[in-house]
Amino acid sequence: MIIGTVTGEIHSTIGHPFYAGKKMLLVEREDGAGQRTGTYVIAVDTVDAGVGDRVLINEEGGGAREVVRSADAPVRSLIVGIVDDVQAGG
Repeated sequence: MIIGTVTGEIHSTIGHPFYAGKKMLLVEREDGAGQRTGTYVIAVDTVDAGVGDRVLINEEGGGAREVVRSADAPVRSLIVGIVDDVQAGG
């Protein structure tokens, strides 16, 4: 799982039928200190996130396919939560 910030939406006129009606978001990854890294992931939104939201991403295809209940879905990354706060353990 990774944490990142939604920076934009992805739109496509042609795509795999699995993506019909699904929102795809561009997310900038954060490092362990919460700083943006300049690297991005495209993820299917399952929680109605929007630009500026900090989100939790499942970035593992098998787990993503279980969440969408499709063994052959062409998906690797899913937004599975909106992050309200992160507290470091000590």
